[in-house]
Amino acid sequence: LDGRLVVPGFIDGHGHFMSLGTSLLQLDLRPARSWQQVVALVEQAVAKAAPGELIRGRGWHQEKWDQPPELAFEGLPHHGSLSAISPDNPVILRHASGHAVFANRYAMKMCGIDRKTLDPRGGEVVRDDKGDPIGVFRETASGLLASARRNSSSADPRKVVELATRECLSKGITSFQDAGSPLSTVELFRTMAMEETLGVRLWVMLSDSNRRLEAALPALDVKGVGHQYLTVGGIKRLIDGALGSHGAWLLEPYSDKPESTGLNTTPLATIAETARLAVAHRLQLCVHAIGDRANREILDIYETALGSVDDGKQRRWRIEHAQHLHPDDVPRFTELGLIASMQGVHCTSDGSWVADRLGAKRSESGAYLWRELIDGGVVVSNGTDCPVEDVDPIRCFHSTVTRLLEDGTSFYPEQKMTRMEALRSYTINCAYAAFEEHLKGSISTGKLCDVVVLSKDILTCPAAEILEAKVDLTIVGGEVRYRRQ
Repeated sequence: LDGRLVVPGFIDGHGHFMSLGTSLLQLDLRPARSWQQVVALVEQAVAKAAPGELIRGRGWHQEKWDQPPELAFEGLPHHGSLSAISPDNPVILRHASGHAVFANRYAMKMCGIDRKTLDPRGGEVVRDDKGDPIGVFRETASGLLASARRNSSSADPRKVVELATRECLSKGITSFQDAGSPLSTVELFRTMAMEETLGVRLWVMLSDSNRRLEAALPALDVKGVGHQYLTVGGIKRLIDGALGSHGAWLLEPYSDKPESTGLNTTPLATIAETARLAVAHRLQLCVHAIGDRANREILDIYETALGSVDDGKQRRWRIEHAQHLHPDDVPRFTELGLIASMQGVHCTSDGSWVADRLGAKRSESGAYLWRELIDGGVVVSNGTDCPVEDVDPIRCFHSTVTRLLEDGTSFYPEQKMTRMEALRSYTINCAYAAFEEHLKGSISTGKLCDVVVLSKDILTCPAAEILEAKVDLTIVGGEVRYRRQ
């Protein structure tokens, strides 16, 4: 290997596998630096599309544009300019966070959406001064656009799996913790695992209704299928939305939207019932919680549910993101034996505008508290939440050890991890977070031969050179699955 660094195969501790594959078939809006650029990208797609064909895209983020839209409400663009260039095609563009959607006039008309449309529970239709929808739908309100999506042709799911697999292997990901798939998708994964056509090991959180889970779980046993390529180990729920879309549920109002404390997207009673199912079937409960109110409510639900069994603290339940915490709630992670499933790259991707949402005081005391959690004895796992962010672990590793923002400043650097802590958060900690530390996460005799060879030693090179590191080889089960050309 000529002195190159060998590390355990990277484990993405929180991502969306099918969404990653699907995103590679849509417009990538992440590079856009203005609303005008988003519109231009859509216009190019419209020119190639048949009338009535759905145009999909993902990755726009109003806080990352160099200039605000010409016509905006709450900092969000009006659909007018987008609708003007797409009069004969529905357009649906998902926010980078995945927690808001933008639609043009054609799509809204298809779905019967107008000023009389009511906000659904846990969602919001953003409106202009006259009460008309501007085209932005927060959280559960995106479901109002379902009929526009249904009328479009969907990609072959096997093709989607293939695309996601190829992307993961090229980035050194050998295992992927899928943050929410329905039972039907699990059956596809099971079939492919038994056929030995899954190239990446999947650990899956179920995302289905309590009613369907109640019926399916007694007979569901998906562990180590196809030589350890598929395990179903958890149940996924979302209690709130994202900070970028003002959907994170806060204890106090947003600094830049004082009339709002965010959105509770799933009723607490529903999550409490899911917790009962998880306890009964020995599955890990994995709840998306970003705001401090969301995290507190989940901690309360976990405390009750885990307290109902003698080994509750050994169940390794997880809070996905744990992004903004009230300082009083940090010790509760240790007390309940919880995993903080966090994403280092979110800190540097979002850090430039977090203070706009929370104010400086709350940002410092509660945002991305990796150091505080680790020092308190909490196992922190890492990942990218792809396709919200690129699935690249090198970029996420760099964010985790530097917390460096685009402008060269560092976002509360006292909370950063050491390089070895960051590597552990991407390997053995992720394995531990899924009860798989006996199989993977370290290079040890008897474990699965999942390893990655890097072009540069990210543990010792200057911090500025970490992003230069390339994945030279990705080895899964002792076989080279990716080789850099």
